[in-house]
Amino acid sequence: MSDGSKAKEWGNLSSGYFVKKRAWDIAYKFSRTILLFGLCFLILQPLLDKISVSFMERQDLYDSTVISIPRNFTLTNYTLVSSFLEYWQSLFQTFLIVIGSSLLQVAACTLAGYSFARFKFPLKGFWFFCVMLIIVVPPQTIMSSLYLNFRFFDVFGLIRLITGKPINMLNSVMGFFLLSATGMGLKSGLYIFMLRQYFRGMPKELEEAAWVDGCGRLRTFVQIMLPDAAPMLTSCLLFSFVWQWTDSIYTTLFLSRYKMLSNGLSGIADRYNQWYVYTYLPSLPGGLSAMTPIGETQMIIATGMLMVLIPLVLLYLVAQRAFVESVSQTGIKM
Repeated sequence: MSDGSKAKEWGNLSSGYFVKKRAWDIAYKFSRTILLFGLCFLILQPLLDKISVSFMERQDLYDSTVISIPRNFTLTNYTLVSSFLEYWQSLFQTFLIVIGSSLLQVAACTLAGYSFARFKFPLKGFWFFCVMLIIVVPPQTIMSSLYLNFRFFDVFGLIRLITGKPINMLNSVMGFFLLSATGMGLKSGLYIFMLRQYFRGMPKELEEAAWVDGCGRLRTFVQIMLPDAAPMLTSCLLFSFVWQWTDSIYTTLFLSRYKMLSNGLSGIADRYNQWYVYTYLPSLPGGLSAMTPIGETQMIIATGMLMVLIPLVLLYLVAQRAFVESVSQTGIKM
C-alpha cells in the first residue's frame, strides 16, 4: 500500500473519530442542559406560583382558565398583608434585632472555632462533641429546658442571692442576644464547625511569623487570622442572618412582644380570617362562625411569604459577589 493510500485511510479513521466525539459532546451538553433546566424549574416553580397567586384577585382563583398569569392584576393582596404585618415597622425591628444577633453569634463562633483549631485545653474532644450535638439535636427538643432556664434565669445562684429572686428573661431581646453571644444561638454549632475547619486549613507559619515579630496571640488573631478568614466570616454572617430572619422558634420564645416578621407571618391566616368575616360576613346568626375559603387564605399566606423574602433577595443581590467568593475560597481552603 502506498503512502498516499495510508494517509487517506488514517484520515478517514480520524475523521470518523472526531465526528463521534463531536456528536458525544453535543449529546452530553444537551442532556446536561435539560437536567439543569429541570432542577431549576423544580426549585423555582413553587416560588413562581406564589408570585402569580399574589397578584390575582379573588375571582381569578376560581377561574379554571387562569393558570399562571392573572387575568385581573391587582396589588390589593400586598396592601392587606402590609397592614396585617405592620410591615415597615416589623421590617425595621426585625432587621435591627437580627443583625445584632448575627454579629454577636459570628463573633462568639469565631472565637470558639479558632480555639478548637489552634489551642489545646482539657476535655477538648468532649467539648467539640457537645458542639456536634448542637448541630444534630433539633432546637425543638430543648425548648422546655430553654423556657425554664430563661424564665428563672440565674448564674450559680448569685442573682437570687443579691436580688432575692431570679430574672425573667423571656419576651426579652436580652435573652435572645445572650444565646447568640454565648454560642448557643440558632445553628451556632454549624458555624463553629465551619470556622474550625477553616482555621485548621490555614498554615501555622503565618502565626509563627507573627509571634517572631513580637505579636501576642490576641494581636495575631485580630490582625493576621481574621482578615484572612473574611470569606468564611461573610458566609457565616449571611447564613446566620437568613436563618434568624425566618426563624419562628426562638422569636416566639424571646421576642413575642416585638413586631417580628416571622411572628406576624405565622398568624397572618387568623388575621385574614377576622378581616374576611368583618368585611364580607358582617352579620352571622348567633353561635355560627365563618371560615375563610382555603384558596384565599393560601393566597394571602403566599403574599406574606414573598414580602418576608423580598429583603433576603435584595440582600443576596447586594452581597452576591462576596458570598460567591467566600464559598469558592472556602472550598479551596477546606
